[in-house]
Amino acid sequence: MRIVRMFVISLVVLATSVSGSAEMPRQGERHEEKVDQLLESAITRGLVTGGIVLVGNSKGVLFEKAYGRGLGGPEATPLTLDTMFDIASLTKVIATTPAIMKLAEERKISLVDPVVKWFPEFYGKGKDDLLILNLLTHTSGLDDFPLGSANPLQSAVEGAAQQRLKGEVGSRFRYADINFILLGELVRRVTGVGLQEYTANNFYGPLGMGDTGFNPDKAKLTRCAATRGAENQLLQGQVQDNLSRQLGGVAGHAGLFTTAGDLSRFCRMMLNGGELDGVRVLSGRAVRQMTVPYFSRGGDVVRGLGWDIASPFSSPKGNGFSRYSFGHTGYSGSSIWIDPATDTFVVLLTSRVNYVKTKEFSRLRSDLSTLAASLFAAPLKMAGVAGSAAE
Repeated sequence: MRIVRMFVISLVVLATSVSGSAEMPRQGERHEEKVDQLLESAITRGLVTGGIVLVGNSKGVLFEKAYGRGLGGPEATPLTLDTMFDIASLTKVIATTPAIMKLAEERKISLVDPVVKWFPEFYGKGKDDLLILNLLTHTSGLDDFPLGSANPLQSAVEGAAQQRLKGEVGSRFRYADINFILLGELVRRVTGVGLQEYTANNFYGPLGMGDTGFNPDKAKLTRCAATRGAENQLLQGQVQDNLSRQLGGVAGHAGLFTTAGDLSRFCRMMLNGGELDGVRVLSGRAVRQMTVPYFSRGGDVVRGLGWDIASPFSSPKGNGFSRYSFGHTGYSGSSIWIDPATDTFVVLLTSRVNYVKTKEFSRLRSDLSTLAASLFAAPLKMAGVAGSAAE
């Protein structure tokens, strides 16, 4: 099939791994001052009430600082580096994508398995060409839709099965949560345990990410930054995304809570090819597969498996990171961007106020990454790649 050939070609083109030599940034108070100015401006302009910025590389954290307060007015608690955040769609790449890649690495599934193999509900619905790969790259042709209240998970599966695909599978990019709702359910069908248990056992526990998981317990509720629900109510320790709430707070597209410190450990694992502090959770090959470019819309959109590379959602890339960099955003005000070529990653977690000024918020993400690249990134050192990787 054409989609398989394109994927294989992408793997061959960028099979050469990228490696960066970690270097500490040049010291000076100007670094902190420039980041301060950026976040304080966002608070003054009413985009956020506060946030956490963390910049690091494969060896550790280079910069981390908390700004402002959580939601809830002047009496709201100041944010700290230990504050936990609802990271919304970052769930797709911090939970679901690595889970799928690990199952593929263990040969329990194949990325080119037809979806109907694992979802018999799709049998006879004209979706025989739909592959797991298409769900990971948002090229399935599926669109989001409301879930039924009686059995929301089953309504998600059956609704996707019944839906008429939009465009040719593999060529139409349409970012849709239903793709990752199905992938989260796939983890359960393959392993017999839910996404929450599988990721805790295979990733968060081994990586020392003790503050990462779904549905925070009572002991962690007071550490959670609040978000606002659809009716403007404060949600603390409860997922903001309505579909995820319907699904019990554990879903493949949203629902994960974490801290900047835990995210930094995940990013370092990615930069170290699936290993951190002597603990391997993914093979180097699986990490490379996740971040090899997959092209759609005639090459105008570039995605990895789960990860974003160059698309309408790539504002956290900024200017200065290489074309080998990748990341993702979360509706609640979170984003990460990772660049193996310069051995740098940027984490932004915020208490987002304004969901209307999307361009301004995208600019905040972009400006932060641009600043991080200029202040903290190591010189480009690309193994086996001719010329500069910078864009």
